[in-house]
Amino acid sequence: MRRNWIGIPLIMCGAWSMLLAGQARAAERVAGAQESRLANFELRDYRGKTWSLEKDAATSKLVVVAFLGTDCPLVKLYAGRLEELANEYRAQGVTFIGINSNRQDAPTKIAAQAQQLGLTFPILKDPDNRVADQFAAERTPELFVLDANRAIRYRGRVDDQYGFSTGVGYAKKGITRRDLVAAIDDLLAGREVAVARTEAPGCLIGRVPKVEPHGDITYSNQIARLLNNRCVQCHRAGQIGPMPLTTYDEVLGWGEMMREVVNANRMPPWHANPEHGSFSNDASLTKDEKDLLSQWVENGCPEGDRRDLPPAANFAEGWGIPTPDVVLPMADKPYVVQAEGTVEYQYFTVDPGFTEDKWIRGFEARPGNYAVVHHIICFVQPAGASDEDGRRMLEGAQIGYAPGMQPRMYPPGYALKIKAGSKIVFQMHYTAVGTEQPDLSSLGLIFADPREVKFEVRGGTCGNVSFEIPPHAKDFAVTADHKLRKDVWLMSMMPHMHVRGTAFRYDVTYPDGREEVLLDVPQYDFNWQLWYDVSQPKRLPAGTVLRCRAVYDNSEDNVYNPDPNSKVRFGDQTWEEMMFGFYTVIIPLTDEPPGENDFAPRAPLAAAARLEAAR
Repeated sequence: MRRNWIGIPLIMCGAWSMLLAGQARAAERVAGAQESRLANFELRDYRGKTWSLEKDAATSKLVVVAFLGTDCPLVKLYAGRLEELANEYRAQGVTFIGINSNRQDAPTKIAAQAQQLGLTFPILKDPDNRVADQFAAERTPELFVLDANRAIRYRGRVDDQYGFSTGVGYAKKGITRRDLVAAIDDLLAGREVAVARTEAPGCLIGRVPKVEPHGDITYSNQIARLLNNRCVQCHRAGQIGPMPLTTYDEVLGWGEMMREVVNANRMPPWHANPEHGSFSNDASLTKDEKDLLSQWVENGCPEGDRRDLPPAANFAEGWGIPTPDVVLPMADKPYVVQAEGTVEYQYFTVDPGFTEDKWIRGFEARPGNYAVVHHIICFVQPAGASDEDGRRMLEGAQIGYAPGMQPRMYPPGYALKIKAGSKIVFQMHYTAVGTEQPDLSSLGLIFADPREVKFEVRGGTCGNVSFEIPPHAKDFAVTADHKLRKDVWLMSMMPHMHVRGTAFRYDVTYPDGREEVLLDVPQYDFNWQLWYDVSQPKRLPAGTVLRCRAVYDNSEDNVYNPDPNSKVRFGDQTWEEMMFGFYTVIIPLTDEPPGENDFAPRAPLAAAARLEAAR
């Protein structure tokens, strides 16, 4: 099963395996519960009122129990749907309740979520996971349907529209299987539930550790530093990460989930095969880092001595580049992102009014609302081209934003050119988060003095627009070649396909016959439009042939596939396909080659002060 981004920024939640090893025992407990009456339980809701299964649902024909969490992206997407179902089935004797068993979710957070998402059914706090253990619940949102005898008759997901695979998650255009509704309808009609168990994707419940926290690996000492270096850039207030990870109280309860997504190489997002190439922006964790996190979780997530805490991570407020010479909003007014469902790419064309060629030394594509902006790609549309042509030409695609992507400031003497009369096309990938959200993103540019530019930074593509993917084809390969006519120095690469794309590779054949793999992405994820920046610019002499190979899955096994019965051709929309190997190169404007240390070190420059110093 393949992946695609849910329509939500699921950074930490990644594409998760559906069942852990311990769930086999959990399934046995559920099977037993289905044969006998579930024991009564009493819990308090976030207002402090006690709710009892035996008393408050005494006359209910069915009880639907939803295990929820305040920061889980799938909960946010499904909350409104659960509220609608609760209202729809109330008159038929069906009671809906929510249970929050996350140790990290305080009643105040539960109350805020209920208010924000408009939830009116009871949401109860399970502080010691006792009820979660009684149900053998593992994830949020996970649903249980109890019959009149309070036996579990259904366990699993709400429906099949949202889920996780690799990378982050997916959102289908529509629902093909309403599992929860089907189970309720079967029971109300006196039938056996046709499908009594489905896999429930989502966040692991943040349980109280089964062991007393112990050991020398502590949050205050090692783990806070690891998170600051690797995760907090996205997982902090106002950013795309669905939960902040800046304090022990925030991290508390997410240990098992972090270990799962990290050990499965789902987080941080990085898809390059380590056997080929070296990249300055490699976001992957080392084996030692993974082992450190795993051992900390195994030891019960001890906090340690707070005096060992590192300084709080410092991120630039506002622009991450020095004050831009020009700021280009994507539109005159915000675009409103819908509450749920798939949001197709949105395009906004801006005329910057350039009456002369402009050389760009620095740039930053800046989201107006990080919660819903998954990525931005800004294309340069040549003068005289139509909007449609501008999108398909895809020139100048080195300008953009994606989670974790740093603003760009080139060394002195390096710049990219935007020709007079060009327009900027914003390609916006939005993700729904459960409530309507406005966004007005923008692009900031810093100009270079044309007299000082010695090296042109230029974007290019190696692509194919004439392919046709047959129906049900599982591993369909499309290739493209591009012969370089002059010496260039490669800076970065970005594969681009849509939801059927599964793998992408850049190869070169040098004029002397040598071959090299520049970049191999064996598990491409449409949700992460990542640039791969080489550690040092690589010389590609004139006559070098760049070859890109893309692989697609148009079969039923691809959960993101809009229609496995269709022939798929090149097109702008996500239900069509693209095959582009974007790249950025340096072209000397004189006989002088790029300096060996011009781009060293290539560490991300997030602080405006450091960028200003390099200006």
